[in-house]
Amino acid sequence: MEALRKKAHEILTGGQVKVIIGYGEGSPERARAIFVQNPAEIDRLIFDGRCQQNLAVYLTKPEVKALGKIAIAASKSVLRSILQLASENQLTDADIVVIGMTDDGGVIEFANLQAVEDHVKAAAGTSVKNEDRARIEEIDKKPLEERWQYWQEQLAECVKCYACRSACPMCYCTRCTVECNQPQWIPAPSHHLGNLEWHIMRAMHLTGRCVECGECGRACPLGLPIHLLTQKLAADIERQFDWQAGMSLKVENPLSSFKPDDKENFIK
Repeated sequence: MEALRKKAHEILTGGQVKVIIGYGEGSPERARAIFVQNPAEIDRLIFDGRCQQNLAVYLTKPEVKALGKIAIAASKSVLRSILQLASENQLTDADIVVIGMTDDGGVIEFANLQAVEDHVKAAAGTSVKNEDRARIEEIDKKPLEERWQYWQEQLAECVKCYACRSACPMCYCTRCTVECNQPQWIPAPSHHLGNLEWHIMRAMHLTGRCVECGECGRACPLGLPIHLLTQKLAADIERQFDWQAGMSLKVENPLSSFKPDDKENFIK
């Protein structure tokens, strides 16, 4: 924690950045995002086991970008999100200084986004928690009809508050499909069909882009395991295309690009 505060003081007082996005005290169970613009506030920065929120969600917010060049305290999931956003032309080296965080509160200094990519590739691996991986495998073992019934029951409880969308760094569209009403692509009411269409559409839009941080599931006020949908599809993409999102600055999404040697075993 002291290493983070020291680095934050260095870059903020040195004029390298105008704001530092990090974690501060929140509830006993969770830390919350804070935006440090004054050196006097640096002591508010913390980093411990409660710091799970994916702070990369703020990097594309117009009101945050308007503050000036940003520094961000970045865990592994945040690092992968930064790379994915950069690959989608949402971030450049001119926009951000990345302060990598280790599990013990140490700091990794990155000269640029290429250095972030090199680090993430060297530390390759999934961000999915063991308990989530076990739940995905358990659901996968169910017959098709039982899997369908399981998700119908889970998603029936959704109130369409869109907390999952608000928490996801990859949901940065200025106008979401659910807000389009000419035509009305997704039913607005929170009912059986509207809930299914919303969550299936969301999962498909994140396929090949999800960095497996699980933030959508943590953000759900009802505790619905919606993060398992995108994590399952991320695993399928890795198996089918040998691909993980958030691992490179220059990428082509496997579902929006074509190569002559692509497998065609999905065609029935």
